[in-house]
Parts: sequence; structure tokens; C-alpha cells
Amino acid sequence: MAESYVEKVANELADMALADQKASGDIGIVDMIGDVLGASSQTLQETYLTAVRVRRAEERARKILGERIENGYKDTPKPKAAPLQGLSEEEKEEAEAAIAEETPREATPEPAPEPEPAPEEPAKPTVGMPRRVTR
Repeated sequence: MAESYVEKVANELADMALADQKASGDIGIVDMIGDVLGASSQTLQETYLTAVRVRRAEERARKILGERIENGYKDTPKPKAAPLQGLSEEEKEEAEAAIAEETPREATPEPAPEPEPAPEEPAKPTVGMPRRVTR
């Protein structure tokens, strides 16, 4: 399957930006490149952002599959949500701990809505009154 020029460039830029982010720790580089692309070409920006999301999703999926192999395919914990950008490692751990401590709240049933009164039928015209003719 032939890859279009836009897809090729977007994939290369996504690889480079994610490598830069990993090497430098600068989490804003991916967004900065997206903004630069969006100023000139929304098509390239959208393709680039899609390529970044695909790579991040792939990384999370491979991590989960690797953990399952390490655990002998036993039950593994539910996957965590995508990491929040801009948080330090300590803040991420605190946020994850807070999420893990939360217990599902019991839903309180909402009261049934009041039934709407039946619409009144329009009064029938009296005999001898002319009818309206619509065209």
C-alpha cells in the first residue's frame, strides 16, 4: 500500500518529536510541532497528531501485553488512563493513588418525570363558518 507524502512526513515528524520528548523530557515539544504544522497545513497537523496518538496507544498496548507475558497470562490490573501531560512523576503517582482509592458511588435513582398533560383538542368550528383554504 502506497503511503502518501503527507502521511510519510507526519510519521517521520511524529517519530522525531516523540524521540525528542523522551530524550529531553520536554513534554511540550509534541504540541509545539503540532502548532507549527497547523499554522501552515491543517491536513499535515491532523495527520501528525493522529500518528502521535497511534504511537502512544501502541506503546501502552505493548506494555500491557508484556506485563501479561511476565505474569504468566494471569489476571493483570486494569490499564491506566493515558498519562496526563505536564505532571511530574510524583504528581502522576499521587493522582493514580487517588483514583485507586476512590470507590464507586451508588447511583441514587432520579424521580420519575411528571407526566405531561394531554394536549387539548382545538375547538371545532361552528356550523356556518367559512373554512380556511390553504394553498
